[in-house]
Amino acid sequence: MDKTVLLITWEVGSMKTPEKKKRQLLKSHIPFRLNFLFFTIFMLFVVLILRLGYMQIIHGEDYQAEVDRTESTTIARPSARGEIYDANLRKLVANDARNTITYTRGPSTSVETMANIAYMLAEVIDMPHRTPFDEGDQQDMSERDMKDFYYAHHLEEMQERIDAHLAQQEEVNNLSYEESLALIKPEEIESFSEQQKEATVIFAKMNAAYALSTVNIKNEEVTDKELATVSEHLHMMPGVGTGTDWVRAYPEGNMLRSVLGTVSDERSGLPQSELEKYLAKGYSRNDRVGMSYLEEQYEEVLHGLKARVEIETNTEGDIINQQVRYPGQKGDNLIMTTDIDFQSEIETITTDVLQKQLGLNESAYIVAMNPQNGDILALAGKRRNSDGEIVDDAMGAINNAFEMGSVVKGATILSGYMDGVLTLDNNVIVDQPLQFSNSRSISSVFNRQGQVAVNDIEALKFSSNTYMAHIAMRMGGKWDYTHQEILSMDEELAINKLRSYYEQFGLGAETGVDLPSESIGQQGALSNSAQPLFLSFGQFDTYTPFQLGQYISTIANKGTRYAPRFISEVRGTNTETGNIGKLKTQIQPKILNQIDVEPEIFDRVHEGYRQVLFGGYGAGDAMFHDAPFTAGGKTGTAEATYWGMHENLRGEPVINQTFTAFAPFENPEIAIAVVLPYVSNSTPHTESAAIGRRVMDAYFATKAKKQEVSEDSNIEELEETATTEVTE
Repeated sequence: MDKTVLLITWEVGSMKTPEKKKRQLLKSHIPFRLNFLFFTIFMLFVVLILRLGYMQIIHGEDYQAEVDRTESTTIARPSARGEIYDANLRKLVANDARNTITYTRGPSTSVETMANIAYMLAEVIDMPHRTPFDEGDQQDMSERDMKDFYYAHHLEEMQERIDAHLAQQEEVNNLSYEESLALIKPEEIESFSEQQKEATVIFAKMNAAYALSTVNIKNEEVTDKELATVSEHLHMMPGVGTGTDWVRAYPEGNMLRSVLGTVSDERSGLPQSELEKYLAKGYSRNDRVGMSYLEEQYEEVLHGLKARVEIETNTEGDIINQQVRYPGQKGDNLIMTTDIDFQSEIETITTDVLQKQLGLNESAYIVAMNPQNGDILALAGKRRNSDGEIVDDAMGAINNAFEMGSVVKGATILSGYMDGVLTLDNNVIVDQPLQFSNSRSISSVFNRQGQVAVNDIEALKFSSNTYMAHIAMRMGGKWDYTHQEILSMDEELAINKLRSYYEQFGLGAETGVDLPSESIGQQGALSNSAQPLFLSFGQFDTYTPFQLGQYISTIANKGTRYAPRFISEVRGTNTETGNIGKLKTQIQPKILNQIDVEPEIFDRVHEGYRQVLFGGYGAGDAMFHDAPFTAGGKTGTAEATYWGMHENLRGEPVINQTFTAFAPFENPEIAIAVVLPYVSNSTPHTESAAIGRRVMDAYFATKAKKQEVSEDSNIEELEETATTEVTE
């Protein structure tokens, strides 16, 4: 019994023992795991603290330097352009210095940053603005500009809209920028505050800038208060700066404006057609460059040396500092050959002519050159626009071509001598009406019916058309004439010869003027054998007034064709006074060709020209017989067809009146060409000669006044400064 009890007891005891051990074992593991966990955490903290200590103590300076790291980049900024002066050293094109607020875009500046800067800047400056929702045509911003600013200034909100739109449309791909802008409601931009509108204008200018390029945010009517306020807050607006901008000014108003040319603005920048050329020369895309005429022709002289500015950017690409390392250098100055006093008189004359309303006449041109070197003494052109206003059209003298009439007869006679169909021993031709069965008749004004033998001098004096026609016939192989016969000659040979000879005088050829482009006129299409005859007295091909000026200059100096020039000198700037500086380049006259004719032949042509003005029966005698100077000249009248601005009148018969002259006769110092297109038949045939007389009077009066009034303080001061610097 006891054994049984003991056995049961033992069994029971043996059954309880494993559970107890299990509980004991479990109890022993829990503290161990907790301890291990706490130990592990503790060690991690130790490692972390050691790591932090290592980073701060050992490499703290390196990491701080990385945070504070900046990059320096040197960029170029344009300097003031050179100025343009007349022959008396008076400014025609000047630079107007203006305070300006600028922005230089960083290499990676975000649109959001620019929008925020624009908004801040709009708080401190007054930015003129006109939205598409305001009345008027001129606008400072577009709806697209306003949406661009809204998008950039509400970037997070716009992203939420885009996400919501994509979720609604169950689209996976992101929207394009254009599609994103469409999510902006019209009322959201229509309700822009004044500050938002101003910020839009500013942002548009910022956003148009290329990386590391500088644009003017405001360069007109910048107040001292605005300048000071912006300067105080530059640290809050990375890239914003203040400085001086230069804008072209014209002290003489519209005088020669079309010839002086234009300069691009920042928005247009470099012309697309010549972008690569300018970029290769170190220009920036938004640089201002000469776009036409003298500004374009002399761009390399006028643009100057760029300033060098060192720009510091932080790790985010924002500009944090700007420092000028080289201030740059103003461009060199151009000295024109034109006397502004004489130019003013010539422009008055052209205006007076147009006010007469001579038939369909809507323009007038006057060219005055120095035949001894090609200097352009004056160039005037005026035209009447569709509103009846008289406006400047000086470049029309270079680009518009007309049939010139009898003024070309001097070239025809000289061509006859050059070709050998005229000689000093054989220069008499019978003037009589020419009537061919296959052409309209040709006759001279002074002789409509009879037969009059004239030599070369008399042919010029009386303006014989048939004399010139015979020269053309001889060039084509025909030496005799029979009434009502069929004109049979080598018309192609004749017309090619005449044109070749004319080109040596500048008629129908490039004049070589120092401008980027010019017209050479138009050659008539050869369709019958008589057309070379009409060419011989100026009623077939067309020429420009400028070509006519070069032509009469070549005759005046007896055979030397000079390239016309507007610019005679290039000078630097006196940095102390701002006046004309040292002479850098003296532009020498350029001879294009020499007419191969004996001096005595030129003497005969000159005599013919003298008799036109002072011979008693010449076409210009009525205007010049009492002139206080000697001169030679030739009038011209061409039957033409109207081809002006009134389309409904095109095709109407009109008259082109022309006049060429040089003076003094013995030693010419001025040669002029006058072109008066599209006048009526009733216009006095002496009108162009009367204009020529006024031009000559103005020239000699201006010359005399210049000699008498030599104590002009401004001119003397400038000339003295220039002379002193040149001789240093």
